[in-house]
Amino acid sequence: MEDSGRETLRREIKKDVKEDSTLYTDTHSSYDLLNVEYVWVVIDSANKYVGGKIYTNGIEDSWMLLKRTLQGTYISVEPFHLFRYLDEQTFRLNERSLTAGERFGVVIHHFGGSK
Repeated sequence: MEDSGRETLRREIKKDVKEDSTLYTDTHSSYDLLNVEYVWVVIDSANKYVGGKIYTNGIEDSWMLLKRTLQGTYISVEPFHLFRYLDEQTFRLNERSLTAGERFGVVIHHFGGSK
């Protein structure tokens, strides 16, 4: 994104998130009008990390794993390929309950053209 301003964030969110979805965010001021189109839940990590079902550990863990992979495994990542690395990390995270062999099987299955 070109910036993290209110209009840029709203435009990007509208592209990929259905109305009436629940969005969990931090207290960044650019999110302050999301409650118009979405269910918007905020956690102020300056005061607490957990509030009922809302917590920041999941996203913090995801970012830490991504950064560790980019800095340790891949070392040099070109910006125009970044979406591919993000897709891979998202797949690994979403399929983390599978073994490496089972994840490999899922990938091979999709290469065969099956849905």
